[in-house]
Amino acid sequence: MSRSHRDGPGPLTVIGTHPVQYQAPVYAAVEQQFGIPVRAIYRSDYSIAGGYDKEFQTPVTWDNFAIDAKTTTFLSTTRAGAEQPQVGLGEALRQAAPGAVLLTGYQPGFLLRAFFEAKRRNYKVLFRAETTDRALERSAAKSWLRDQFLRNLYRRCDRLLPIGSHSRDHYRRLGCPESRLIAAPYCVDTRVFQCEEHSRDKPREAKRRELGIAEGQIALLFSGKLGTRKAPDLLVEAAKRLPGELRKKVILVFLGSGPLEEHLSQLAEGEPSIQTHFVGFKNQSQLSPYYHSADLMVLPSYSETWGLVVNEALHHGVPCVVTEAVGCAADLIDAGVTGEVAKTGDADSLAAAIGRAINLSGDPAIRAKCREKIGGFTVERAAEGIAKAYWSVTQNGVG
Repeated sequence: MSRSHRDGPGPLTVIGTHPVQYQAPVYAAVEQQFGIPVRAIYRSDYSIAGGYDKEFQTPVTWDNFAIDAKTTTFLSTTRAGAEQPQVGLGEALRQAAPGAVLLTGYQPGFLLRAFFEAKRRNYKVLFRAETTDRALERSAAKSWLRDQFLRNLYRRCDRLLPIGSHSRDHYRRLGCPESRLIAAPYCVDTRVFQCEEHSRDKPREAKRRELGIAEGQIALLFSGKLGTRKAPDLLVEAAKRLPGELRKKVILVFLGSGPLEEHLSQLAEGEPSIQTHFVGFKNQSQLSPYYHSADLMVLPSYSETWGLVVNEALHHGVPCVVTEAVGCAADLIDAGVTGEVAKTGDADSLAAAIGRAINLSGDPAIRAKCREKIGGFTVERAAEGIAKAYWSVTQNGVG
């Protein structure tokens, strides 16, 4: 689909609250591989300016952003811990003169305001967001109100870009015609990783030695914010319910930080005790040795619209145990091959799933199947879907 775009429609203009680490490479690929100029309008620059992350509860500065100042507009910039207004959304859109606008959600209110501003100016709107019907349980009344709101919103979008099967099911349920659905799968940028099989042995040995993980011990990795929604305490409870001999071999490695860290430490110390390591927040360029050191990655969330850490783990050949509430389970977890799925909020079910999945660890054939499974969820595939959606709605596009 690559094509020149010198004299074509206006640029694809992405509107978001802030630059997102796993989205920026996709937009770069849209421009570099498909010849579509991309502009970005963000409410704030706080994700690249650095600062205190309330959920991680630690100062965070992401390390692999490549933001082009010439094609990026920040409506406010972060200085001395406060946001300073720079330009209004309407003026930023006027200057961008989009051929199409790509929205990344409808919450918070800024994104909904951006949607109405784009429609008021008669721009074509593409919508790619973490959409699902499975992340949260709602009352019948709230579900009805949500459905009515979303039906109206989606009806006014020119193209909807499902990130996976649950996302597509969500759009279909709300009456979106198949002709307006173009897949743009959720993905992570692997260029910062060393995830190939030939890159595994040395970092695995070094990191396990650093963490004191002996030969024959089983490292279960949790990667993410140590908060209630991701249920890291459920992993500790599940580990305690493993059969005695297996439990003694298990070490939990918590990659991330957050408000539950002290509670998790105390919980793990209670009988029967579980060995744990808390390694804190790590940037993406630091992640590969931790994934290679793990025998399984476990994501026990109560609510997770996708779960990109599963993508990261599978790229490294690491099988994953997830709960039914993790949105990517339907697309990425083949039981007995790339991992296992447990009931949400059920420590016994999670323990059983871990017990089954341990049999997958250490097998090069399984690692190859993990990498094969994630092969359809790449930056290139996501960029291709966005490019296809853009060309389908612009004047000189293809249908």
